[in-house]
Amino acid sequence: MKNIFSKITFCLPLIATILISGCAGQQHSTKSSVVDYLYPNQATTVIESSIPVLKPPVKVGIAFVPDRSSRSSGSNLWTGNSVLEGTLTEAKKTQLLEKIAAHFKKYTFVGEIQVIPSVYLTAGGSFTNLEQIKTMYGIDIITLVSEDQVQFTDEGLLSVSYWTVVGAYMVSGEKNDTNTLLDAVVYDIDSKKMLFRAPGTSTVKGKATPINLGEELRSDSMKGFDQAADNMIENLDVQLASFREKIKQNPEQIKIKLSSQ
Repeated sequence: MKNIFSKITFCLPLIATILISGCAGQQHSTKSSVVDYLYPNQATTVIESSIPVLKPPVKVGIAFVPDRSSRSSGSNLWTGNSVLEGTLTEAKKTQLLEKIAAHFKKYTFVGEIQVIPSVYLTAGGSFTNLEQIKTMYGIDIITLVSEDQVQFTDEGLLSVSYWTVVGAYMVSGEKNDTNTLLDAVVYDIDSKKMLFRAPGTSTVKGKATPINLGEELRSDSMKGFDQAADNMIENLDVQLASFREKIKQNPEQIKIKLSSQ
């Protein structure tokens, strides 16, 4: 009996190491990019823009651009389940978009706001795809939302970069951190001109154990998207106010055509 006890005591550290190593060194990310969607062939494609002509109340569409996900194949050796399983589902995307749309219906210069399912946006579809969506939904302006979420399950300081239409955005994290970036870019479809953009960010600090890591990361993932959406709405308000001031200061850059004109 004493020998068995000794063997068990000897093996406990080894078992713990295996369990931890089965969960460490993993990284999960779900990401999409407005740059990839609008400018898929930057080296060969020249997109000419013109001066936007806005006719209030404008009809607005809002949609997530097509995403690409990458995940590790690791699993939790204690439960046998995949450690990292969460992605941003279509239902969750719709929920977030409806939340954003509801906030901006208060503005008088905004008419209808259409939440557009991701299925109508094709990867690398660019402005040709936007013209199709404009015809289908009768919109003038499109708000394109991209996402980038990374969940770290490794020890030490880690970082990733995300390319937006205005440059790189860096995020860092530690073990079980969930970093989320939502980036909203508002385009006038006819002129192919970006009007303004607003990011939303979130960092959720996790405290998962090897046993409940998968469940905890899925919960942190959804929490991260909700928090980033709230932050993005705040920034959209700020950027929208700045955009309206820009129109007053530089009327030659953006034309406003009232219905009576």
